[in-house]
Amino acid sequence: MSTGAIAVTNLTRRYGEVRALDRVTLTLNQGEVLGLIGPNGAGKSTLMRCIAGFETPDAGQVEIVGGLGVRDAIFYLPDAVTPYPELTVKRILSLFAAAFGAEAGAASRAQTALQLDPVAAKRAGALSKGYRRRLLLAIALLSHQPVLFLDEPFDGLDLHQVRAVAALLRTLTTQGRSLFVSVHQLSDAERVCDRFALLAEGRLLALGSLDELRTRAGVERGGLEEVFLALTEPTLA
Repeated sequence: MSTGAIAVTNLTRRYGEVRALDRVTLTLNQGEVLGLIGPNGAGKSTLMRCIAGFETPDAGQVEIVGGLGVRDAIFYLPDAVTPYPELTVKRILSLFAAAFGAEAGAASRAQTALQLDPVAAKRAGALSKGYRRRLLLAIALLSHQPVLFLDEPFDGLDLHQVRAVAALLRTLTTQGRSLFVSVHQLSDAERVCDRFALLAEGRLLALGSLDELRTRAGVERGGLEEVFLALTEPTLA
């Protein structure tokens, strides 16, 4: 069994009377891709921000296995941000490579890996949504933390790009990195994730591999969509 990289116990977060997270407990294992699945407003981004230390939970505990602090263990890539929009793609990657202490040539390799060479001289603020997303993923590749939190990494990508990025993310696990990935499109999640955490209304409905979730939901066949619908149907009654 893989060694747990991050253990979350009874994490709770409230905004006034609204309970955005309700006693969420899960473990991210070393070298795996854990997909965080749920509808808009389920609490996915809140959960990521609380674990990564950008928000303070009202209750619960986050344990980083191995003795690292949260900032040394986790690189959090939020959704819908554009760093240094006035600078070129190439310049931004060089800046982050230097800030992260990446080895020589790392910025160029990340640029090529995310197919950013055609827009290397273009300002980040002028990029399309898909290229902005790939720029953010390239920055994540340059980070030194062993755990990556990626919020909607496939947003704005076409099918070919999703497949290429999914394959790239899978290679990171062979290097010992662990990924916690919030994914809106369930077909994309099936393509890249080892296990899934299903979240609805701030509560963790289920955690496990697709086969384990099928058993939990009583669904013999079908994909993640069928499993999620089966598990959430009682909450809609």
